[in-house]
Amino acid sequence: MEKRIPDILSMIRTLVGCSSISSVDPRYDQSNLGVIHILAEWAEALGFKVSLYPVSEQKSNLIATLGDPESCNGLVLSGHTDTVPFDESLWTVDPFDVTEYNNRYYGLGTTDMKSFFALVLDAVSCYSKKELREPITVIATADEESTMAGAKLLVEKGLKLGRYAVIGEPTDLQPIRMHKGVMMESIVINGKAGHSSDPTLGANAIEGMHSVLSELLTWRQELQQKYHNPNFKVGMPTLNLGSIRGGDNPNRICPHCETQIDIRPLPGMDLEELRCSLKERIETILKFHPKLSVEIESLSSGVPAFEIPESSTLVTMCERLTGKASGSVAFGTEAPYFSQLGMETVIMGPGSINQAHQADEYLPMDQILPTVEVVRHLVNQFCRNK
Repeated sequence: MEKRIPDILSMIRTLVGCSSISSVDPRYDQSNLGVIHILAEWAEALGFKVSLYPVSEQKSNLIATLGDPESCNGLVLSGHTDTVPFDESLWTVDPFDVTEYNNRYYGLGTTDMKSFFALVLDAVSCYSKKELREPITVIATADEESTMAGAKLLVEKGLKLGRYAVIGEPTDLQPIRMHKGVMMESIVINGKAGHSSDPTLGANAIEGMHSVLSELLTWRQELQQKYHNPNFKVGMPTLNLGSIRGGDNPNRICPHCETQIDIRPLPGMDLEELRCSLKERIETILKFHPKLSVEIESLSSGVPAFEIPESSTLVTMCERLTGKASGSVAFGTEAPYFSQLGMETVIMGPGSINQAHQADEYLPMDQILPTVEVVRHLVNQFCRNK
């Protein structure tokens, strides 16, 4: 069959060369439409029906389907189009080109996770619509690295996309069936400034924050005693005191103090329940500091924890194809949102998470063909006519 799209390396080079950084900091945030339009062109060349779903003025999701678009029983192959910001001074190669060295492809997004699209499109390029009993759907989302807005939009629209979903995050081709959630919270204690020579002139926010920090550590200990999952390397929920800022001079009573925390809940722990518990505990402890007030704000909506049964059809199939037992990771993905849409979901893709968000990010070349072969086997199993 005539090749209707570029070769794998050319596709990876084109995608890496199209900058699509997402960030909560508007100084670094960029559109992903360049990547979306490139993927749309390639998918259409393969006979896919392509639809774009705007996330914002400069961001969009892509959904490309080969086969019956009315069927909800096909295979979804999904990834995100954005990368994180980078520090060019730490890179020894051009982040926006692909450098081949030591059996690796170096470049921003080679592992996390633009290359996955090139491998998927190459893998499905050999199929025609008439060969398929169920559709193949390729999804490219926006803003996974910042707000998860792209995946959340899919849920908001209640789209019926397929029965099985593979999200190609870098897992060294190990099927991942569970991950921890992510929530990041800001806690601000407000007091009153005054001269340090007379404590009655003010209300010290740092002293209030001292009580809050002690309560957070107590709460962490209680959570870790209550919840445990041996399937994770760190088998308990974590709570990290990530930053603290307050005060401006030794002889001034501190009127304002903020700490930011990161919580990684296990599957089965609800984000909103954790937020309610956090608020209740802090407000209770601050009753001992009546001159102080507190503001608690979520820095993002968070990512729920994710889990799919080990006995599920997709997990079993991916284990058989890769020869690797399914596992867990501590980082968050779009998997919970696909799960909310009713799909059996597995996280599995080429490259290592250890390379993600790093200078001189690279994809091992020896994982390229195995990824293509696994995708084709999944298509044959779930989509192709018997």
